[in-house]
Amino acid sequence: MKERIRAEAGRLGFAECGFARADAVPEAGERLREWLAAGRHGTMRWMAERSEQRAHPQALWPEARSVIALGMSYTPAEDPLRLAGERGVGRISAYAQGADYHKTVKKALKALARFIVAEVPSELKVFVDTAPVMEKPLSAAAGIGWQGKHTNLLSREHGNWLFLGVIFTSLELEPDAPARVNCGSCTRCLEACPTNAFDGPGRLDARRCISYLTIEHEGPIPAEHRAALGNRIYGCDDCLAVCPWNRFAEAAGANRAFLPRAELVAPRLADLLDLDDAAFRELFAGSPIKRIGVARMIRNCLIAAGNSGDPALRPAVERHAASDDPVIAEAAAWALDRL
Repeated sequence: MKERIRAEAGRLGFAECGFARADAVPEAGERLREWLAAGRHGTMRWMAERSEQRAHPQALWPEARSVIALGMSYTPAEDPLRLAGERGVGRISAYAQGADYHKTVKKALKALARFIVAEVPSELKVFVDTAPVMEKPLSAAAGIGWQGKHTNLLSREHGNWLFLGVIFTSLELEPDAPARVNCGSCTRCLEACPTNAFDGPGRLDARRCISYLTIEHEGPIPAEHRAALGNRIYGCDDCLAVCPWNRFAEAAGANRAFLPRAELVAPRLADLLDLDDAAFRELFAGSPIKRIGVARMIRNCLIAAGNSGDPALRPAVERHAASDDPVIAEAAAWALDRL
C-alpha cells in the first residue's frame, strides 16, 4: 500500500513521500511551548491560540494513526540573491513568485486522498500550512528530510526548496526511518541572516526574521531592522539560498506551477508604490502575496525605497507622506529622510 501511495504521489507532482506514526514527535510540542513562552512568535497570535492542537496530531484529530508527509519542489532556476542591492526594484522570496502553493499542493493532496480511500476505505484529513500542524518535525520523522539549523526542512535531493503537505490517516502504516541530520559543522545559514534572527542552531526569533517582518508583522517595522531589509519587500531567502545542499537540487524537478511570473521577478518599486487596493489585487491574483494586503506591501516598499539611495523614487514616496494610515505615513517620512 505504501508503495502504491508513493507512486501516485509522484504522479501527482510530489517529489518526496514518507510515512510516520502519528505520535512520532512528542518532543515537538514541548519545543513549541518553550518558543511561545519566550514570545518569539511576535504578533502571530494564531500560533499560541491553537498551540495545544498543534503540539501533536492526535491533539488535533484523535483518530490519527499514521502521517503521510509529502514535499513538492519549487527549486528556483536562478540565484535568489542576485538582486541584492539592485536600486529601484523589490525582492520577492522565490516561493512567492509563482502560483499560490496552498492551492497547488492542496489540490494534489486531495487527489491523493481520494486515491487512498478508493484503495482502502479509511478516514483521513489533508493539511497545507494553514492548520495547526507541525509539518517540519513530522516530515523529518517520516524521512523525507531533516530540519536544518535554520529550522527549515532539508532534503539531500531538493535542498531546502520544498513545499510541505501532510495527510493524517486512520490507517496503520509502517513508518519509514527518520531522516539523518546532515548539516555537520556548517553554519552558513545562521551567519547569512541579515538581522541575526538566530541565536543558535534551530533557535529562531521570528521577531527579528525578515520573512516575519514583511509578511506577518502588522505594525511599523522596528527601526533597528529597517536597513537590513535592503530591497526585500516580501520574505527573505538568505538563510535558504546559502545552504550547500542546494547544489544537488535541480530546477527541472520543480513543479511547473511554481515557475516565476515575469512581473514578480524584479518589480519596480515606483510601480508598486503606485498601487491602490484594486490594482494590488489584480497584480497579485493567484499569488500568496495577496493575503498581506496593499497597506503592508506599501509599507514594505517604502522601507525598500528608503534603503535604495535612489532620489528618483522621491515622488513615489512623497505621495504616501500624508496617508491616513499612520504606519504608511511614518514609513514614508522615514524613507524621505533617508533619501
